Amino acid sequence: MADISILTSRVAIMSALFLIKCLLVVPFVQGSRQKTVVNVAIFLQEDDDWVEITQVAIRSAVQLVKSRTSYSIQPHVYQFRGDKVYEAGEKVCDLITKGLAAIFGPESPEINELVQSLSSTLQIPQFQTIWNPRLSSLTADRSSPIFNLHPSAAALSKALATLVKDNDWKSYTIIYENDDGLLRLRESLNRRPADPAVTFRKLGPGPDYRPVLKQIKYSEDVHFILDCKAARILEVLRQAKEVNLLEDYHSYILTDLDAHTLDWTHFRNIRTNITAMRLLDPSSKALKSVTKAWKVNPPIIKTRTALLYDAFNVFVTSLADVEANNVTAAILRLDCDKRETAEHGAHLAEMARKYHDSRGILPGPLSGTISFDRQGQRQNFELQIIEYSKSEPSLFRLVGTWKSSNPNGVSYSVTSEEREKELQKEIQQKNFRVVSRLGAPYLMARVPEEGKIFYGNSRFEGYSMDIMQEICNVLNCSFTFELVPDGKYGNFDPVKKEWNGLIGHLLERKADLAICDLTITYERRRAVDFTMPFMTLGISVLYARAVKEPPELLSFSHPLSLDVWLYMATAYLVVSMIIFLVARINPNDWENPHPCDPRPTELENIWTIRNCFWLTLGSIMQQGCDLLPKGISTRMAAAMWWFFSLIMTASYTANMAAFLTMERMGPTIERAEDLAGQTKIKYGCLAGGSTCSFFKDTNFSTYHQMWIQMESADPTVFERSNADGVKRVLSSKRTYAFLMESATIEYEIERQCDLMQVGGPIDSKGYGIAMTTNFQYRKSFNEAILKMQEMGTLHRLKEKWWKEMNGGGQCAEDKQSSDEAATELGLDNVGGIFVVLAVGVAIALLFAVCEFLWNVKKVAVREHISLRESLKRELRFAFNIWDRQKRLGRRSSHLPSEEKREEIK
Repeated sequence: MADISILTSRVAIMSALFLIKCLLVVPFVQGSRQKTVVNVAIFLQEDDDWVEITQVAIRSAVQLVKSRTSYSIQPHVYQFRGDKVYEAGEKVCDLITKGLAAIFGPESPEINELVQSLSSTLQIPQFQTIWNPRLSSLTADRSSPIFNLHPSAAALSKALATLVKDNDWKSYTIIYENDDGLLRLRESLNRRPADPAVTFRKLGPGPDYRPVLKQIKYSEDVHFILDCKAARILEVLRQAKEVNLLEDYHSYILTDLDAHTLDWTHFRNIRTNITAMRLLDPSSKALKSVTKAWKVNPPIIKTRTALLYDAFNVFVTSLADVEANNVTAAILRLDCDKRETAEHGAHLAEMARKYHDSRGILPGPLSGTISFDRQGQRQNFELQIIEYSKSEPSLFRLVGTWKSSNPNGVSYSVTSEEREKELQKEIQQKNFRVVSRLGAPYLMARVPEEGKIFYGNSRFEGYSMDIMQEICNVLNCSFTFELVPDGKYGNFDPVKKEWNGLIGHLLERKADLAICDLTITYERRRAVDFTMPFMTLGISVLYARAVKEPPELLSFSHPLSLDVWLYMATAYLVVSMIIFLVARINPNDWENPHPCDPRPTELENIWTIRNCFWLTLGSIMQQGCDLLPKGISTRMAAAMWWFFSLIMTASYTANMAAFLTMERMGPTIERAEDLAGQTKIKYGCLAGGSTCSFFKDTNFSTYHQMWIQMESADPTVFERSNADGVKRVLSSKRTYAFLMESATIEYEIERQCDLMQVGGPIDSKGYGIAMTTNFQYRKSFNEAILKMQEMGTLHRLKEKWWKEMNGGGQCAEDKQSSDEAATELGLDNVGGIFVVLAVGVAIALLFAVCEFLWNVKKVAVREHISLRESLKRELRFAFNIWDRQKRLGRRSSHLPSEEKREEIK
């Protein structure tokens, strides 16, 4: 605003100083045979390298006008620097006093503001050839004599906005030369999508732009709009190349319409995408025709030269239209200090607004269709979208056309098929820098062989390496692997405002691609791009298998506690004694020993201590007894014992089944949600990973509760790596579970047979190849991954590295055998029963021996023989298994006598 005030003051000062009287009136006589001299003023830039070609163009135009019309153009060409406002004003007023028909230029915005004010006041037609953002505000009147052949600021802004949208730039930096550049970019800034972040950097006076370019380098932006004069473009790009801002992944849009006329031979080896716009079509017939007369090459013609030539064409054609319409007008000699106006100005302005290319006096136009709106701004024009050709250095090629009548789209001339072929050719010539991190099975360091050293890619092996190899087999390219220094996946530090790990490595442009078990997340997707997932997975729970402890020898006794066993033994003894006492006092249990004797002298009770213990023992063993009570009291006591035996035996059997089942049970949790409802088993995840982010940012109450428990746990449940998490699960004895990606769990349980996966995935995510934003080869990589998926290559590689390489698949047999053994009991489970049987039988044998020896002694005493003889005779009979009858006494036969048998009966 301060500059505008200064310039306005200058206008006022100049208007006061330039007091020159009008001395003559030059009549514009129609039909005169003598050529009428028409004065015009042409202002050029003093330091313009193209003044000579511009003067050639002016002379050529003047000669054509003289040969084709009834008047002769007298050009008054002046060159001024931008700061020579006073001198330029003096020249304008001096020419006005001589009778000035029109003013062309000037090219300096400062001088143009003064000349534009004088032209508007005196109604002298002015034809501008520079970008002028203040024209519309000064020419609101329809009869204004000021016309600008340069595209308007609004039109250029819309073209830039369309290019940014078509290139899908999510963030970019605007490098501008002066504040007018921001006005020129206003529309593109207003139309930018909601997400992109736009940074502004001013170049400064120069000639050293490196400090600014280094700041841009540290900002990590890769897309730029460079708004500066054509003369500075190459120097800015040369210094940008020195600070590594001219790499493969960088993109530039140049706003100057003369960028294609520069000498680009020093940029032959760059692979940067450079897009520019031009108003001139070097292949047009009109441009080739006039440049042939000027003896110059069409591609190097500056836009301002062509616009000046077209302005001449509009002017002389409008003069001819005024003459053809029999309009009497005079080119007056005016005074800058008086409020007189030129009579011819309004007529020329009216005809200029009606200008049509078909009526042009001169060949052309050179800059395309020319028409003006009510403010004198050019309308209905076309801009050619051009790109720097990497295959043909120093040349720009036409890729599309932007029309002001359709500002929201570009008509591209390069088909998608042609683009694909070019990309394929570029890919074949490229060696991709791939960054990764060590972690089985994705990338592992190869063990050096004796006498052999590995270099380059041969240092590594793994799933990631094989995927990149398969992709390069499809795309016919090459790659080089390197490790990220900090070994991290990539997380954003809100304090430092920077990324670490693989993502940070990509953002610093130290690599083209990043591949490993890198999860595609929303936060990472905002920083970089990803290919389609090459593996789909989810978060699951890694837990230790139940380790079956060797059963104890007396494990069969575990269903009942020791107290219960003691109480049962006590009850057995007490009830046996009670039955004995009840049977003694119950008369119904005393029987006649000789049923044939109706009047017995004595009764017999069969419920001895031995028989009572046998009855209760047989009951609890569910075997019964051939002796049964007869009295009501004894039967009641026996029934109560039987009921007790029934309940205890059933309870023992049921608890034994449950006990054996518990021994074979696996985890005590069946899914991840089960962890939230208990506190015995601790659980955690990888610190700073995508799994951690999932639980931290989730809105699901159960998972949020799990995050609160993990965050508040002491000691910490977070681990630095997945390997540490696996070790902790193995060493925790089923008191810790680790939440991690299901793919990694599958890999671990194929090699660690003591591990298992609990439940299915609780979310769905994917591993993708990370790349810089707007990576130009992303589509090709997606197609290669899709092709590998359809051919089964991805499945084959996963089977290879999960189940075949490095000890994979060794737990398959263990899982199968454990499943088969789940329905049967081993000797360890029932070994105690055999021990009890053996001990019981041994005790029985011991008692048998004792009873045998006691009987031997009784026989020896009864039969008056020695113990030795008695022992021999009893042993001989015991081992004679065929002898079914035993003799009593020394002289008795083997069969008892009739009296003995009767006695026995």
